[in-house]
Amino acid sequence: MSRIKAKFAALAHDRRKGLIPFMTAGDPDPARTVEFMHVLSASGADIIELGVPFSDPMADGRVIQRSSERALARGITLQCVLDNVRAFCDHNCDTPVVLMGYANPIERMGLEAFGAAAHEAGVDGVLVVDYPPEESAEFANTMRSYNIDPIFLLAPTSTEERMAVVGRVASGYVYYVSLNGVTGSANIDVSRIANRMPAIKAQVSLPIGVGFGIRDASTARAISEISDAVVIGSQIVQLLEQTPGQDAVHTLKTFVSEVRRALDCVA
Repeated sequence: MSRIKAKFAALAHDRRKGLIPFMTAGDPDPARTVEFMHVLSASGADIIELGVPFSDPMADGRVIQRSSERALARGITLQCVLDNVRAFCDHNCDTPVVLMGYANPIERMGLEAFGAAAHEAGVDGVLVVDYPPEESAEFANTMRSYNIDPIFLLAPTSTEERMAVVGRVASGYVYYVSLNGVTGSANIDVSRIANRMPAIKAQVSLPIGVGFGIRDASTARAISEISDAVVIGSQIVQLLEQTPGQDAVHTLKTFVSEVRRALDCVA
């Protein structure tokens, strides 16, 4: 059993909803990525999504685009990201880490080499935004051969055929994009998401995490009532961007803890 599967099994047993915060590796300070990962875990994160900086993050809004640009300008590479995961996992065996990014850095390293390196570093899951699930059997099988869960996106526009494909190739969890657009978009329609869940669950037996546009504890709580987990990215990246120095730890801890408390109010 993968650590992600075990985490969701434990959450289900305890009747709790998962909290999956996202941050970009290397931003705002490459020397503090691992520190911030530990803060996320200590503040209630169940799984951490760690963004791999990329020069053309087409699915991301300006907040995460800027974070990738800053990280790349500071020399952050895929190998640096793996080093961050290894350093985190040296002191934390309980919080799974998912890499989220784009195909190009993985293709440059080579799929097998990446799988081996990611497994050695302690990566638990990989979400590659621009790998179409219909063409990702090799990727998914390679990741699973290294005990890494391949995670895929579904969107409001996904057909039942695509849902069925994702249900076959994915493991760990499925990330449902709450609205059309890029990360950080606003105006989430909770009822519309709720209406999509039966169709998704008819094709996908995995836990469903919902993200894009969740910016506060009250919205997170509303989304958690219709999903298995909540993913929060742009708001966390923006808080780190706007909060200087040592104040960043307090700000990050306060925000994530508030969301955690909100989710724990959901039976």
